[in-house]
Amino acid sequence: MSFNTISVIGLGYIGLPTAAMFASRKKKVIGVDVSQRAVDTINRGEIHIVEPDLDMIVHAAVTEGYLKAVLKPEPADAFLIAVPTPFLPVQTEGDIPQPDLKYIEAAANAIAPVLKKGDLVILESTSPVGATEQMAEWLAVARPDLTFPQTVGDNADVNVAHCPERVLPGHVVRELVENDRVIGGMTAKCSARAVELYKTFVQGECVITNARTAEMAKLTENSCRDVQIAFANELSIICDKLDIDVWELISLANRHPRINILQPGPGVGGHCIAVDPWFIVSKTPDEAKLIHTARKVNDAKPEWVINKVKIAIADFLQANPDKTAKDVTIACYGLAFKPDIDDLRESPALNITKKITEMHAGKVLAVEPNIKELPVMNTSFELVNFEAAKEIADVHLLLVNHKQFKSSDLKSSYLIDTKGIW
Repeated sequence: MSFNTISVIGLGYIGLPTAAMFASRKKKVIGVDVSQRAVDTINRGEIHIVEPDLDMIVHAAVTEGYLKAVLKPEPADAFLIAVPTPFLPVQTEGDIPQPDLKYIEAAANAIAPVLKKGDLVILESTSPVGATEQMAEWLAVARPDLTFPQTVGDNADVNVAHCPERVLPGHVVRELVENDRVIGGMTAKCSARAVELYKTFVQGECVITNARTAEMAKLTENSCRDVQIAFANELSIICDKLDIDVWELISLANRHPRINILQPGPGVGGHCIAVDPWFIVSKTPDEAKLIHTARKVNDAKPEWVINKVKIAIADFLQANPDKTAKDVTIACYGLAFKPDIDDLRESPALNITKKITEMHAGKVLAVEPNIKELPVMNTSFELVNFEAAKEIADVHLLLVNHKQFKSSDLKSSYLIDTKGIW
């Protein structure tokens, strides 16, 4: 059965580019989102996120009538669910975060009324192992008149699969097309139909496995990265104590043909690397010891950075005895979770800036060239441009190595450079 109409549930950093790519191949695409602002923006042929080249693709798709956004799901032949998978609030410090699948459940219940025999449902959201099977159960409960793979296998009325996104923010349009995709169907037929769908635009290889392995593949990729970053972050703390330039040390060590140490930073952020390892740890807390330790190392790095700021403030006041802490202005350079994007999700830079604002009596400035205004948040720091911060601030904290910062220069006796570019 061909896929004439495709529905994408969740029009964020993954859902919207995915919807746009299908629409660019002349498929009718119905995007669904709970945000009226997002729906209205897309229907004007505009985008509500920052992603290179996406604006042109969305504009063309909407103008040509292949893409529309709605608040409520409509009938389609395939449904791709790309909604957030956050964690439940941690009750006690030190507890392992537990995944919250409420958005996946809400999406399943939203599409259930419009499902029909022959439809394909794919979960793209990064999820703990077993989430695809759980989604299929929710669908089965909502639509007892239809059959699903968990009960009748390949004879199911509705096919279900998991296909995690594996793209880099800032390069999503290209990587959606070029990257290999891991396809985890609940049955062989589910996998085959999912491959048929993705081959609409995917030029990379579609590698077939089962749903649980596909879920674990994405978690494994990001957990591996998290462990490697934890090594670099721990190394930076060790080198600071031993009065060694960690950037020079890593450069020297990486001259070995089989060594490739990553670069340290102020922590780990984003919706993947800082999150996905917890899905593994929450399922297997007694076995995931190394992964759990890496998470704790990376989660502790922001506090280490804040302590360095406190030391810089103390040094400034010692050199300027006529001033008090209230007279000291701190500039934080970068708020996004990685360079050259506007994404603030799980950003250690943003969280560090917030905490500095809370603990510091004086003014705090933030420089983030990729956003025009701060989202609504309970903070009192001020968004300024680079030159203003450079001129006004007494203590400077580099948190993200944006290209604008790399091409600039800042010298100060009270500079904390967490990325080694100044």
